[in-house]
Amino acid sequence: MQNEQLKPKQILETALYVRDIEEAVQFYRDILGLELALPYNHRNAFFRCGEGVLLIFDAKETVKPAPEGALPVPSHGTTGAGHMCFAASREEIADWKQHLEKHGIEVEREFDWPNGARSLYIRDPSGNSLEFAEPKLWNNG
Repeated sequence: MQNEQLKPKQILETALYVRDIEEAVQFYRDILGLELALPYNHRNAFFRCGEGVLLIFDAKETVKPAPEGALPVPSHGTTGAGHMCFAASREEIADWKQHLEKHGIEVEREFDWPNGARSLYIRDPSGNSLEFAEPKLWNNG
């Protein structure tokens, strides 16, 4: 295989950084219904989402080097709000809107893109921008 043809095939995981892991777990598990992939701790929580995994990191902890004896994952992180998007049909987006509002979560924006795809935006408790959008937004359905 030539290098020009080598490219990633799928996003396996994506990460968001939060101010409080317990608060994030309550939101992503109890309100969004994501399943924990592993037990969580003060530093991180990992959730299954379809074939991928959503990594939630405490922003203050992941900039620190891994503790002695831990896996040698390099320190990383960011400051400020991140963004991610969940795929959902137009009907599911309407259901999500009702579900989120029932839980007191404000819908920040909801609109149709020029190609006709619907999007709905909310914020998680740490201020990360979360979107629910039809896959046709990126010509995927």
